[in-house]
Amino acid sequence: MTAGASFPGSWKPNQASTVALYEQLRLHVIRLADNGDLPPGTRLPAVRTLAGLLEVAPHTVARAYKELEAAGVVETKGRNGTVVCARDERLDALSFAANAYASVAKAQGAGFAEAVKLLAAAYDAD
Repeated sequence: MTAGASFPGSWKPNQASTVALYEQLRLHVIRLADNGDLPPGTRLPAVRTLAGLLEVAPHTVARAYKELEAAGVVETKGRNGTVVCARDERLDALSFAANAYASVAKAQGAGFAEAVKLLAAAYDAD
């Protein structure tokens, strides 16, 4: 698949949603990668190109790509672009859950130590 061949397709972020635009894009790319619509090695559109297609600011796409890279979903190869990585499904599910938990903890004002303490308690619960 080449960049932009079917991505983003007709999908656009919901401007009226309370979910940040970069987060909507991040979740959309994860869904596409998980269901095989963005197979490993797929080159994603350049930040400015995708921003234009989605009618969002370039920093929105850059933030989503940065978050996706941190989660191991994509890899940025400088001038060669951003490509979808092969991922271990078990670790992918854990990474997704950890990112969701961290987002909620931050939104609720929990510090790192408090979030870890709550996670440890949940992990130990039967």
